[in-house]
Amino acid sequence: MTITLRLFAWGLAAAIAFATLGPAEQRPHSTLGQNGEHALAFVLLGLAFGLAHTRNRLQTAACVIAFTGLIEMLQFLAPGRHARMEDFVVDALAASLGLAAAAAFDWTIRRTQRSLP
Repeated sequence: MTITLRLFAWGLAAAIAFATLGPAEQRPHSTLGQNGEHALAFVLLGLAFGLAHTRNRLQTAACVIAFTGLIEMLQFLAPGRHARMEDFVVDALAASLGLAAAAAFDWTIRRTQRSLP
C-alpha cells in the first residue's frame, strides 16, 4: 500500500508541476477560481505525501513546502506564467493543512489499532 501511496503522491506532484508550468490553455479550470484550484491541488498534495511518507513528518513537510516554493519560482522561467507571493502562501497553507490531516488520520488509526484486543 505504501508504494501505491508514494506513486500517487509523486504522480500528483508531476501533474501539479505540469499544470503550473505547462501551457496555460492546457491547464484544467474549474468553478473554484484560482485560489480555490490552488488550495484543492495542494491540500491533496499534502495529504498524499503525508500518508505516503510517515517516518519523518518534519522532513516530509519541509520537502512539500519547498516544492510549492520551487514551482512558484520556476514560473519566472515559464513563458506566459507569473510567480506571485499570494499563490505561494495559499499553496503552502493548503499543503500544510493536507499534511496535518494526514498526521491526524495516521494518529487516529494507530491509536485505534492499539486499543483493539
